[in-house]
Amino acid sequence: MEKTFIEGQKESLLRLKEEIIENLIAESADFKTLVEDMDPKDLVDVAADDIDRKTLDTLSSKDIKRLRLIDSALARIQNGRYGLCMKCNKKIPKERLEAIPYALMCIECQTSDERRNR
Repeated sequence: MEKTFIEGQKESLLRLKEEIIENLIAESADFKTLVEDMDPKDLVDVAADDIDRKTLDTLSSKDIKRLRLIDSALARIQNGRYGLCMKCNKKIPKERLEAIPYALMCIECQTSDERRNR
């Protein structure tokens, strides 16, 4: 996959992560207090470094899942595996990654997985 596309996706993932953290700060007094008590850090670093028991208690399960998927996608970028389906190892189409930058699987494998889990 081309380097410029992956760099763009990395920026997009970091923005998504920051938005989640900012929304949590705005919506949750507990989370805001937790963040204010920390050493000054970039919001992205707060999510990456400080998701401990207290933090997880303040997050909704949907936000936890999204943060984990985003962290996973960022790790795949680091190790050169971004854009490859975790199940069949085929390339995930760019259009899918643009829509869901933290997608783990290609559409076929995702559909199959969802059918099996119903």
